[in-house]
Amino acid sequence: MASDLELPAWLSRIGVFDLETTGVDVTSDRIVTAHVGVLDAKGREIAARSWLADPGIPIPDGAAAVHGISTEKARSEGRIAREVVAEVTESLRALFTQGMPVVAYNASYDFSLLTHECLRHGIPPLESPGPVIDPHVIDKAVDRYRKGKRTLEVVAEHYAVRLDGAHEAAADAIAAGRVAQAIARSFPLAASAHELHTQQIGWARTQAESLTEYFIRIGRLDAEDTLDGTWPVRPSDAAPF
Repeated sequence: MASDLELPAWLSRIGVFDLETTGVDVTSDRIVTAHVGVLDAKGREIAARSWLADPGIPIPDGAAAVHGISTEKARSEGRIAREVVAEVTESLRALFTQGMPVVAYNASYDFSLLTHECLRHGIPPLESPGPVIDPHVIDKAVDRYRKGKRTLEVVAEHYAVRLDGAHEAAADAIAAGRVAQAIARSFPLAASAHELHTQQIGWARTQAESLTEYFIRIGRLDAEDTLDGTWPVRPSDAAPF
């Protein structure tokens, strides 16, 4: 993989964000762990904060098997969910207020779930969060015909980014930031984070439409169903994407 392009100035300092949760439904599932950090141009984390929450509901065994946090651990060691949601939201708001782009892999999941957690707890959600950088959307746009899965683990390996402890919020957040920087060193991107944010809105919509057609063709979706490609915050009634 060629990686000889100069890193854009707007990627020399980036926020990174990841959630591990009780499940995949952004409207009803809850935050278990969260991480917000800042990376420099070399991908080194220069600021960071992590959270463990008691989500207030049992953590399904399947979710616990992924991120390693059981209901018992969350209840005994986790903080009150509302406090965690408020602090995560304010940390992200502070980064956006500074004009710093925030990287999140499959951002529409994390930002949508955080929005619904805010609404659940009576906390003002982020309004039109941005600029957001989503390596999941960008990678599929700039290297559209590459075969294989596009999970963070697979994409990190493709771009020679080390990922230790996959599905741990800090590890995933940092790896996503480094993948974003690696993509920028391999493919020419927009002149600014805000321009790239706008491009991703269209890319995500197009990718959802393409995936909808594929799922209908293989019988995974009914002909009248669609996947919502709204990005980076999906409406509450959108099908998972």
